[in-house]
Amino acid sequence: MKLADLPLDDTRLDPRIAAIEIAGVSADSRKVKPGFLFVAIAGAKADGAHFAKQAVSAGAVAVAAEQKPEGLPASVAFVPVGNARRALALAAATLFPRQPSIIAAVTGTSGKTSVAAFTRQIWATIGQPAASIGTVGVVSPQGEKYGSLTTPDPVELHRTLDRLAIEGVTHLALEASSHGLDQHRLDGVRISAGAFTNLSRDHLDYHATLEDYLAAKLRLFTDLIEPSGTAVIDIDDCYAGQVVEAAKKRGLKIMTVGEHGGDIKLVGGAIDGFAQRVEIAHAGKIYKVKLPLVGGFQVQNAAVAAGLAIATGSKPILVFAALDHLAGAKGRLELAGQRNGAPIFIDYAHKPDALAKALAALRPYTTGKLIVVFGCGGDRDKGKRPIMGRIAAENADRVIVTDDNPRSEDPSAIRAAILAAAPGASEIGDRAEAIRTSIAALHKGDVLLIAGTGHETGQIVGDKIVPFSDHEAVAAALKSK
Repeated sequence: MKLADLPLDDTRLDPRIAAIEIAGVSADSRKVKPGFLFVAIAGAKADGAHFAKQAVSAGAVAVAAEQKPEGLPASVAFVPVGNARRALALAAATLFPRQPSIIAAVTGTSGKTSVAAFTRQIWATIGQPAASIGTVGVVSPQGEKYGSLTTPDPVELHRTLDRLAIEGVTHLALEASSHGLDQHRLDGVRISAGAFTNLSRDHLDYHATLEDYLAAKLRLFTDLIEPSGTAVIDIDDCYAGQVVEAAKKRGLKIMTVGEHGGDIKLVGGAIDGFAQRVEIAHAGKIYKVKLPLVGGFQVQNAAVAAGLAIATGSKPILVFAALDHLAGAKGRLELAGQRNGAPIFIDYAHKPDALAKALAALRPYTTGKLIVVFGCGGDRDKGKRPIMGRIAAENADRVIVTDDNPRSEDPSAIRAAILAAAPGASEIGDRAEAIRTSIAALHKGDVLLIAGTGHETGQIVGDKIVPFSDHEAVAAALKSK
């Protein structure tokens, strides 16, 4: 493919530069191969322009950047671009042109992973070759592949879309994180429908304000969903009105979901063991569903997923019937075992709203004590630590504060910030010991929630990833009881 074939910018290229053959693209100089285009991106930690020479040494034949890197050899073509991140994404989309014919994206603070997984499961149940991409990685008919980012970098994302299309996947659900949206990682993805779940405090170490955080989420609706597409919106969230307005301005079709939903309305429900019986109204009909999941928020997530499936052409009667067979995403209020009849749940809740919702979901199952083990990540939003401490103290009967990816910070300082707002809480820094201690103390009627890391299989301590899994820690504690 020639450099002129890549939609990098409106800049008219010199004919000699335009004719350069491009074999690939990367923003990581370590991944550059002969014939590649290197896109220099100014990141939070390093400016890609500083690595242009390494990219050239590795075989880059052209460099695209917002500013020409110093010392770039005259023999290497320079392509000026107005937005390097967008240029990278659009170049990747051109080099990897195949995509599943139907793509649904979901954004929001909580629920993205569950909605993406549920949407994939609904499609698969009704016979569509389906996949999902998100926090737990790529799940397709070929199996599961774990990933480290909710929204992968654009080159990896478009390479994956291309591969899934070749494998025969026609329906794809993907998570759209605020980082991914803000950094243009999803640009070039042909999105048929997009969903909004909710918005609450999160990622304020990256976004300057909650308004900036919302603005990043809104890019899905203002910029990325195809003009003929649909916005599926959980209307019960306090920010839903702003999402509706953004979708209206774009001219998108709008489907509202929830207890106040105009298109998919939750009209009744009751707990049935570790399942829920739900009545859902849609298009003048009532559908009765037995959702095999715990928590009112999972009912909301399932309804949003149903909305995405219907918005992309699936028959409602088949969609709602498929809800009876949903399985929760790994580490999302997942029943991991029990001791003395007391259930043990693992949940990814690592933000205030998610922790509150998880505890509220488990309270109805508690006749004894509701116990929570959790911590907060280092090098992230420090303001949420006392908020989460207060939520735990107010909603649980026993709180154990432990470590959760301390990164470069002093773990004891992170715990202290949480404990200051959680009077009566216990402190056990070692996460495995905290889990062992909490399980050993369980009695019939108790419920234990282990929150924060969910599906993850490592703890980031300093600059190293130390192998650790809440699931394995629970299994080990139960085995040694």
